[in-house]
Amino acid sequence: MESRAGVELSNLDQPLFDGADATKRDLVDYLDAVRERILPELRDRPLSVIRVRPGQEPFMQKNVPKYTPDWVRTTQVWAEASRREVSYALCDDRRTLLWFANQRAVEYHPTLVRVGQAHTTHLVLDLDPPAGDAFGHVVSAALLVRQALADSGLAGVVKTSGAKGLHVFVPLDERVGIEDAAAATRALAARAERIDPDVATTAYIKEDRGGKVFVDSTRSGGATVVAAYSPRVRPGVPVSFPVSWDDLDRVTPADFTVRTAPGLLADADPWHERMPPQQTLPADLVDEGHGIPIARVQAMHEGKRRARARRQ
Repeated sequence: MESRAGVELSNLDQPLFDGADATKRDLVDYLDAVRERILPELRDRPLSVIRVRPGQEPFMQKNVPKYTPDWVRTTQVWAEASRREVSYALCDDRRTLLWFANQRAVEYHPTLVRVGQAHTTHLVLDLDPPAGDAFGHVVSAALLVRQALADSGLAGVVKTSGAKGLHVFVPLDERVGIEDAAAATRALAARAERIDPDVATTAYIKEDRGGKVFVDSTRSGGATVVAAYSPRVRPGVPVSFPVSWDDLDRVTPADFTVRTAPGLLADADPWHERMPPQQTLPADLVDEGHGIPIARVQAMHEGKRRARARRQ
């Protein structure tokens, strides 16, 4: 048994999960190495994690377990779907991060809203390529999003999702309301699609995407997004890693793993160093977005309509 920052660490030399090519120690060492970079992404935000227990499938944990130490800060959030309060952890410090690592929490998904605040800190567009698609396709879609941002007088930063796609983040002024931020996200996705509809699509239903990159505008409000520097439960344990716009076409998501990322970072923190200042949203962008239906809701109604048509 080893100990760091007052946290007892167990079974460090066990494989992390099938196909990880990494041990639990590799996870602990990585998170400890990047703690000064990842903790600002997690602090004061209700946290969901994806854990992998030996011999079990990965699972998402929102509600903290009963055995959670009393020094782990938590916050209560009402869950409309389950009609109950969920006790989320707040990963504010090294000790809590190491405790999560020892629980085999591989992925870290904070909310876009901080505790005690009523605004979304970032506008996020999630770019999801079709199954088996080349990474270059999602890079092309990311450049469309960058163009749509520039045309709207906005600037963002980009990171790999740690899976197949990319995330574009735009920091928002705290005066931007949650509904306006969500509307602007929808409008930006639509504008990116209009620039080159052969590359990007806003179609929420997979069968309607036609092999194009999905520009997902639903990461808003109380939604979560995997944090910059978070590992992912995927072969080789890739991490969500910041990339400069100029380097996008020279990298692949597999370049950044729990083994390689600390060396690539050295003493730098590219996510925070490249993050532009907080921005307000142009009125025309917000107005356009309020006229666009919420993709998930629209898809639900369309799914019901298609089901009725098949029955008839």
